[in-house]
Amino acid sequence: MGNITLTDIKKNNYSLIYNLLYEQEKLSKQEIANQLHLSLPTVTQNLVALEDAGLIEKGGQFASQVGRKAVAYTLCLQAGIGIGVEILKKQIRILAVDLKGQICGCMEYELLYRNDDAYYKEIAGYVSTFIEDSGFTKKQILGIGFAVQGLTTADGQEIIFGKTLGYTGLKITALSGYLPYPCMFLHDAKCAAATELWNRRDLTDAIYLSIGKHLGGAVIIGGQTVMGKQDHGGAVEHMTLIPGGRQCYCGKSGCMETYCSVNALLLEDESLEEFFDGLRNGKEENKVRFEEYLENLSTAVNNLHMVMDCDVILGGHMAPYLTEEDLAALHKKVKEKSAFPDEADFIFLSEAARDSVPVGAALAYVKGFLEDI
Repeated sequence: MGNITLTDIKKNNYSLIYNLLYEQEKLSKQEIANQLHLSLPTVTQNLVALEDAGLIEKGGQFASQVGRKAVAYTLCLQAGIGIGVEILKKQIRILAVDLKGQICGCMEYELLYRNDDAYYKEIAGYVSTFIEDSGFTKKQILGIGFAVQGLTTADGQEIIFGKTLGYTGLKITALSGYLPYPCMFLHDAKCAAATELWNRRDLTDAIYLSIGKHLGGAVIIGGQTVMGKQDHGGAVEHMTLIPGGRQCYCGKSGCMETYCSVNALLLEDESLEEFFDGLRNGKEENKVRFEEYLENLSTAVNNLHMVMDCDVILGGHMAPYLTEEDLAALHKKVKEKSAFPDEADFIFLSEAARDSVPVGAALAYVKGFLEDI
């Protein structure tokens, strides 16, 4: 206790009041004082400071049967804006989220990936235009998270493994040099897992599988994604599923990537919508392909479940197309392979929307901002 200073107490009160408003959204001065057991002068002083900082505002009045109506205080949700950019082979997707993680702007641009300065300058130009057209000021922007199909350093300053698009070794300065904001790279699967954690505050331990054109994974322990000693924790896509099997872009063969990604299911130039339309309409060739796919996916899920004994969450571009019947079929196959009599279901679909990757990239800065208040 002797190490706690008056400054610490003031900062704590400031944080407590902001976080209470963040959770309950609209409160009077008296309600804040009652719930936090603080004096009215202390609450008033901190509310003035929060209002001066642009973090809260007066949001009308509460109805009262007698006397003066109490002023209602509420959050300025756009006091801080996180920007997420998903870099794909043929396009980029840019979106903005407010302090509640709500999307408040989104754009998509067709842009073929090139590993050259002109490409990165073009992306930066699109991001700058998006921010300007959305009406955000420089002060509002907390930072820009660039979601990539590759592993990054813990500080997001470099891509350490990015063979899908050939950008291993790329440093964030290639983009941040054109943007007056904090920037970092983030692994796309980790971004999707971060969005899942944001939407499901009760989620503690799980394995997240992001099933997109390429497969990605994240291990969640204690409500946090685990990066591992060398920053490639959760890279389940490169676990060997079938020794000597299909060639993977990583240079090895038989990886989960080559049997459980969207690319492993679809024919060339076929879309997920086309495949599942055919499957739901009883097309035999699609049924055969999907049965083989589920067989491989069930082997992968069973292996992961044997290690972690926790929920497995299926996300990514495929998740919206999967039905409860598909999950039941997958569960059945996994349980047939399992050494243990697991009765309860443990495979679930992601609750996040299709924008989970860029949202997660943007949330990295929102979370940091909220933790610092």
